[in-house]
Amino acid sequence: MGWYERIVGRAVRLIFCGVRGSTPAPGAEFLRYGGHTSCVAVSKAGEAPCLILDGGTGLRRVSPWCGDEPFRGTVLLSHLHWDHTHGLPFFDAGVRPGHRVTLLLPAPDGEPMEILGRGLSPPHFPIGPEDLGEGWTFGRLAEGFHEIEGFRVLVREIPHKGGQTFGFRVEHDGSSFAYLSDHAPLLLGPGAHGEGKLHEAALELAHGVDVLVHDAQYLGREFPEVAFLGHASVEYACSLAEAAAVRSLVLFHHAPSRTDEEITAMVDALAPSTFDICAAEEGMVIEL
Repeated sequence: MGWYERIVGRAVRLIFCGVRGSTPAPGAEFLRYGGHTSCVAVSKAGEAPCLILDGGTGLRRVSPWCGDEPFRGTVLLSHLHWDHTHGLPFFDAGVRPGHRVTLLLPAPDGEPMEILGRGLSPPHFPIGPEDLGEGWTFGRLAEGFHEIEGFRVLVREIPHKGGQTFGFRVEHDGSSFAYLSDHAPLLLGPGAHGEGKLHEAALELAHGVDVLVHDAQYLGREFPEVAFLGHASVEYACSLAEAAAVRSLVLFHHAPSRTDEEITAMVDALAPSTFDICAAEEGMVIEL
């Protein structure tokens, strides 16, 4: 039994619907941790999800948590890479009668629907954002504090390759978590240990949170060969968790080639002294 299964729910529930990075990873060797790409659903205790972080293929797994009801809430996209958007046309609860889906995304250089449509429209896909449903609205996400679906959300830009990328800090009724799904701290320099700089935005998002969900796509020994892909190492995630005095760290956005056995061995080799740690599993629920 992991620490995340022992927490007594208070105010916020995190549902890990997709935890893989870059591309889905089907196959027997990926069954434990899962193959769907990034999506975390958030609900208040005893309620259906009303806030979703990223719309990767894991978005398909949010619908059962809504029961037979339509989704009514907000989806925040940290950025617009395929592994964070390809679930949007397959969100069943987002098209049920009575649905309300507010989609907020980074759009520094144009209108949100137009920017999303560059990758979600013919000839790349048979439908565009305007076809997702009458209850869908699209808006620009900006840095700063926001009140979203009853949550206090801090949005900060963090380094990643290939377009503006945000990390999130979400607070409600004394509970807090941070979500930095795709993070390339090496873009700001090697930092004290060569893992990347512990920069101000990351530290502000993570400071003192109950749970830090962080990009851990690679191991330190896999650098520098994979640095051009724009992700963090497991070691960096641990350094940030320690520096920010978080209670628990969830390693997220697993490399698509990393098997269940390898992820388990990776976690077993870590021995943090100031925080709990686990690897995100598809279907895992954390209540805080």
